[in-house]
Amino acid sequence: MKITQIRSIPLLGKTPDGGWAQGFDPDENLHTLLEIVTDTGLIGRGSCFTSQALVDGSLKLLRPHLIGECALEPERVSEKLHQMTFWQGRGGSVTHAISGIDIALWDILGQATGQPVGRLLGGCYRDKIKAYGSLLFDEPETLKRKLETAVSQGFMALKLGWAGFGRVDRKYDELLVKTARQAVGNDVEIMVDAGGSEQFWPHGYKWALETARMLANYAVTWFEEALPPDDIDGYKKLREHAPLPISTGEVLTRRQSFTPWIEQGAVDIIQPDTTKCGGLSEARRIAWQAYDHNILLVSHGWNTAVGLAADLHLAAAMPVAKYVEYITPAPYIDDLVTIPFSLDADGMLSIPTGPGLGIEYDEDALARMSKRD
Repeated sequence: MKITQIRSIPLLGKTPDGGWAQGFDPDENLHTLLEIVTDTGLIGRGSCFTSQALVDGSLKLLRPHLIGECALEPERVSEKLHQMTFWQGRGGSVTHAISGIDIALWDILGQATGQPVGRLLGGCYRDKIKAYGSLLFDEPETLKRKLETAVSQGFMALKLGWAGFGRVDRKYDELLVKTARQAVGNDVEIMVDAGGSEQFWPHGYKWALETARMLANYAVTWFEEALPPDDIDGYKKLREHAPLPISTGEVLTRRQSFTPWIEQGAVDIIQPDTTKCGGLSEARRIAWQAYDHNILLVSHGWNTAVGLAADLHLAAAMPVAKYVEYITPAPYIDDLVTIPFSLDADGMLSIPTGPGLGIEYDEDALARMSKRD
């Protein structure tokens, strides 16, 4: 089975607010789907957390090494693409594009064999996993209403981040966290994401440590992106002294970038984004390395239905996995599939069992969101 064509599909019009200081435009293209077409007619889809312009630029480098390749060997083909782009790539947008290609190839392999991707990744350790709803902080009264709505939807874990947290003062930070805990009660988990990968993040280790102590007082499950994403020494100190788990990793690409964070024990939780780090092939390698060092992997997933499905299959195939990220509200997740993802009474998402990624697309909705006629 040979690869004959690759197409990019931008997602527009429903882009969720990411909390970034430069503002928010729902027509901004942050997610791009990739379709790989084979000579047998099978089509696989992947997702990239990158604009179509950057994906298409990357495909100019990648396409000559992809067309005509075997569509049933995702790890080998993806590694070939990494190797062939050392001089113009080796991370960043090129790796983001390889991520979408890799996910699409796993989707094709699953369809061709009649197996779910999780089984092909090594076997399914679980058939469901706790989903945490990913929300932005907001003014206290608005935040309270948003959280009450999320709990009513069935979420038993919620991650809050960015917006005003870490950007006003310590009293305001604690007010937000206190409001959140009072709104959801003691039975719902809360995670906090400071958003240290935002431009010109002003805080260092001492701010992060004092904030971690405050968060622990409200039984926060983990503290994410407390420091800039390259401050590995700061993270090592923070992990050693903070009274709650520390996490980061969403902006890193390629498994080699994750190795020092794992081997040097810089985090309790490592968070590769499957749609950025190199796809399922790279994420699986990162996950096993983390497992061997007793570090929990929780995929970063500011995502699409394709990316969420990939994260679920990755979680299925790991011996230890506890959470998957699920942004809410999420038109690029819920509206792109004919059967929406659904939380059970325990706040868990079922892992798809159909061939490949195991999701069925609403093609009309996809056409609208990609502005296709």
